[in-house]
Amino acid sequence: MSNIRELSVERRIAAPVEDVWRTMVDRFEEWFCPRPWRAEAREIEWRPGGRSLVVMHGPDGEEILNEGVVLDYEPNRRFVFTDAFTAGWQPSGPFMVGLFEIAQGTRFTAAARHWTDEAWERHRSMGFEAGWGAMADQLQTLAEGGAL
Repeated sequence: MSNIRELSVERRIAAPVEDVWRTMVDRFEEWFCPRPWRAEAREIEWRPGGRSLVVMHGPDGEEILNEGVVLDYEPNRRFVFTDAFTAGWQPSGPFMVGLFEIAQGTRFTAAARHWTDEAWERHRSMGFEAGWGAMADQLQTLAEGGAL
């Protein structure tokens, strides 16, 4: 089922599902932000209901705080997070739900679903396709045994 407020990218990765998954979770900071940005995972509790606190650092000293909650976590399949809540299920100003999935093949899909048309358009205009595409390329390179 397609979501009208969804943006997504997809890559075929030439590596076993388990290797892609280990890269996704164990090397999260290396692939999550498109270079020259970098991600700092201050806290990620890899479980449903777990806290997710990631800071993205820009090349000019920018810092973007992304705090939320892990909604779903299925090893070797997917993890889902949102910024609609912070730790302890405290409501927050929602922007999106992020989904990172692996399917047989190995097909990696990264998707962002938005609450409003305005949030969808803002994310698209921010360069979603290029940014999340670069992120997916970085994951692919790492999972296939390459260096960034």
